[in-house]
Amino acid sequence: MKKIPSSSITPEHIYRSRRKFLKWMGIGAAGAALASCAVDEKPAAVTAPSGENETPVSEELEPQEAPTETPLPSASQMTDELGRQLTRYEDITNYNNYYEFSLNKGAVAPLARDFPTRPWTIEVDGLVNTPTIFDMEDIYQMFDEEERIYRLRCVEAWSMVVPWLGFPLWKLLEKVEPTSDAKYVYFETKLDEENMPLVNRDMFVWPYTEGLRLDEAMHDLTILSTGLYGQRLLPQNGAPLRLVVPWKYGFKSIKSIVKIKLVADQPRTFWNNYAPQEYGFYANVNPKVDHPRWSQATETLVGAGIGRVETLLYNGYEEEVASMYEGMDLTVWY
Repeated sequence: MKKIPSSSITPEHIYRSRRKFLKWMGIGAAGAALASCAVDEKPAAVTAPSGENETPVSEELEPQEAPTETPLPSASQMTDELGRQLTRYEDITNYNNYYEFSLNKGAVAPLARDFPTRPWTIEVDGLVNTPTIFDMEDIYQMFDEEERIYRLRCVEAWSMVVPWLGFPLWKLLEKVEPTSDAKYVYFETKLDEENMPLVNRDMFVWPYTEGLRLDEAMHDLTILSTGLYGQRLLPQNGAPLRLVVPWKYGFKSIKSIVKIKLVADQPRTFWNNYAPQEYGFYANVNPKVDHPRWSQATETLVGAGIGRVETLLYNGYEEEVASMYEGMDLTVWY
């Protein structure tokens, strides 16, 4: 396989949904520590900032069995180009942010275990010459899958190194022929009320949505992932198809995609819709721009046991992507 260097005012319906969510969680607005990525060191209760409500809040869950060691799946090498060790398969697949299933990271994997991912189709339309509905089984045959060892930096200030399997997004977009009016790409996650327990609670405005500028989507580092460690994605990691944009915070890498739409205007996205003062559309990794409630200067490498390390601008992919943001104000990426 080819080896690639891994070098405002909130609308009323969002506001009311947010108030209901905070009431359900039992904390005030200042204590809602919300973000969306994949894996942390261990499950953590949601806790309000010092001086507010100090009572941890978490879902009532049955105790989960600790992940067990399994034979290491396939990866071409054990580090990225910076020398960082790959994150263990057990960590990547057993501790996840996926709020459609649970707010408790350790509960997502068991709750998603039987999530149906076959049959599966992805509708691609909008400002394109050839709108198409792709069957996932055809996608596996249509595109050559590559291993991409990328760093994944969560907005929650932890990170992983993941050997993804997938193909560049531009290859799929090329099939539908974007028109000259297309400026952005909109993505939508499957909304499955039967198998995603939390979408039936009035906490968020579903489905999960994300977006990229067209040049970001067409960049060769941007991939659609079909697997990791040489194996097909598991449901908790976004099976059967998820986006991976390694220079952005992890919540941009939307899971379980069912719709892609080429549009002229910047699309509204899930977290930016929910808390625009905390989660911006661009969300490029930037150690000099803190989250309103915590620093982004350093991060914890999940499972590495080496303490915190300095966060890199664009997550270390500055040379490849910085030119796309020339002239932008680096202080307003949230």
